[in-house]
Amino acid sequence: MADDATTSGIGGETTAVQHGPNGADPAVAQSPTTQAPEMALRRAGPRRFHAAMLRKRKVAVFLITAASLLSVVIYFAFASRPARQEWLSAGFGHSCGLKQNGAIVCWGDNFDGKASPPKGAFLSVSAGGGHSCAIKRNGRVVCWGNNFNDRLAPPDETFVSISAGAGHTCGIKTDGTVACWGDNNAGQSLPPPGIFLSVSAGGGHACAVKSDGAIACWGDNSAAQSTPPTGTFLSVSAGFFHTCALRVDHSIACWGFNNAGESTPPKGAFASVSAGGVHSCAVKIDGTLVCWGLDSDGEATPPTGRFSSVSAGVVHTCGRKTSGDVICWGANSAGEATPPTM
Repeated sequence: MADDATTSGIGGETTAVQHGPNGADPAVAQSPTTQAPEMALRRAGPRRFHAAMLRKRKVAVFLITAASLLSVVIYFAFASRPARQEWLSAGFGHSCGLKQNGAIVCWGDNFDGKASPPKGAFLSVSAGGGHSCAIKRNGRVVCWGNNFNDRLAPPDETFVSISAGAGHTCGIKTDGTVACWGDNNAGQSLPPPGIFLSVSAGGGHACAVKSDGAIACWGDNSAAQSTPPTGTFLSVSAGFFHTCALRVDHSIACWGFNNAGESTPPKGAFASVSAGGVHSCAVKIDGTLVCWGLDSDGEATPPTGRFSSVSAGVVHTCGRKTSGDVICWGANSAGEATPPTM
């Protein structure tokens, strides 16, 4: 009988373990709780023993198969889900939207061509600071506008959602992970690992809703815009220096810069929320709009009517009415609040 050293415990502590003549641990070999059932089956005869062993093997195979099937289901739940359609997006002096046929139309400031989208059919579009991005029907991302820090160089992978920020872009890939590119001076293009349901790129930060409903943020945190509250959320929207999110009870929580009240949302039940430059807007459960924060150009003074979505830009806001019409308000120096017929 020989003594072997086995590493175990915290810090890799080495302990001596004595083995029996057949390589078994004598403490286990002499344990009546571990050996009695099997010995009883052996005494009962080979048929009952082998039948019991066969049942154990079938159970083990079933558990392994079930675990494998669960992994496949989880994979295809992300890999096969369709791209989240974002019909309307207000950016920095420009806006973009999708037509019914999937074509993109942009209006407003066209510096560096950020309001000159490519032709084709798309599933989602997002207007950022000096650039814009969209998801094609095959899941690939295309961007246009200013290419500083490779803002127009998305990874060659497939995505289900996209969000263009001031100088960076983040998207959720078909496997549920987040990828970001472009500016990275504050770490805004370095997302954490994990599976996410939605993502939003802001001024110098980004936030995403994890698979368990919690929010994770990264990048600039100078105004605590990347320090989300605890809780379970349905969606999140990153503004320039503040962030807002919709809780599972449909109330809104905001954090970060609040000098103009942009992080002080009203009470009530809401369907969606969008954080802009220094203001925020939300669609109430009844379809009406409410905005708060800076209103220097009327960006926080929404029109009446019923809306299906809203997007807060830097100094203007756009909404899609339940009729399908697009209407914008706020700053309009470059025509960003004068949408074409969609």
